Amino acid sequence: MKKFFIPFVVFLAFVAYNTLFVVQEVRQAIVLQFGDPKKIISEPGLNYKIPFIQNVVYIDRRVLYLDNPSEEVIAADQKRLIVDAFTRFRIVDPLKFYISVGNENVARSRLATIINSRIRSVLGTQELATLLSVDRAKHMATIQQNVNTEAQNFGITIVDVRIKRADLPQANSEAIYKRMQTEREREAKEFRAQGAEMAAKITSTADKEVTVILANANKQSEIMKGEGDGKRNRIFANAFGKDPQFFGFYRAMQSYEKALIGGDTSLILSPDSDFFKFFGKTGVIKKQ
Repeated sequence: MKKFFIPFVVFLAFVAYNTLFVVQEVRQAIVLQFGDPKKIISEPGLNYKIPFIQNVVYIDRRVLYLDNPSEEVIAADQKRLIVDAFTRFRIVDPLKFYISVGNENVARSRLATIINSRIRSVLGTQELATLLSVDRAKHMATIQQNVNTEAQNFGITIVDVRIKRADLPQANSEAIYKRMQTEREREAKEFRAQGAEMAAKITSTADKEVTVILANANKQSEIMKGEGDGKRNRIFANAFGKDPQFFGFYRAMQSYEKALIGGDTSLILSPDSDFFKFFGKTGVIKKQ
């Protein structure tokens, strides 16, 4: 009896393994019998099938992500644009999905073709400036609606279609960059020329003001010098008028100081010269 019990248990386990299956929360299942769909299971839990006759195909029920390859789109104004978009979708009808595309790989390939076609058809009717403005969201909604119409034939609903990046081709970008660089260099030259012109005007004005200030200062100096000389002459005249003999003595002392002190100049004068009239005299100088 024991000899048959162990093989029987193994057989039951094998039959149970091929009969029972678990559907997870993130999946839905289709039970097939010789390739023909017999049952769709959407609720998670333990289920069964006929062993060796039926098999189970699992289909993801989560929101799936499709990264579309970059495509070059020609806008209505004949401007070229590199568009990089992504799509989020969900399988809502597993039976239609299995019959029409079979698996996710085929579905992604079909969706990528449809999305690229709709992006070209919608964005190709718009100008480049419109595609780079806030109106882009409206165009993406139109693309999503068009793609969703075709995706329903596969049992798929499109959750979202978005553009990750919309740039000019590399050659166009370089040309625009060079054009911007040239424009900035031209503006810089204009600013430097304007600055040089303003500096020349300021320098010229400053030089003119300096010349005027110096001229006024020299004029004022000469006036003050003349007034000082005039006052000095009046003082000397008044002093000469009060005591001409002392004034003559004072002027003689000044002449002695200038003529006899320092220098290598030699003077040959007669002792009776008026230049020496105050030498040898002592005491109080009398008035004549």
